[in-house]
Amino acid sequence: MRRQLGRSGLVLVLLAALPLLAACHTVQGAGQDITNTGQAIESGAQKATP
Repeated sequence: MRRQLGRSGLVLVLLAALPLLAACHTVQGAGQDITNTGQAIESGAQKATP
């Protein structure tokens, strides 16, 4: 059961990342998208920490 949830989670992450990766036409664009995503995650984590 746990393994099945892990695979489902991975599939969901890949599906969510697909539009971001499809929007990148260059390696530099991909790097910028990944940086922006990381900054958004970091910001959300800082807001959620008490």
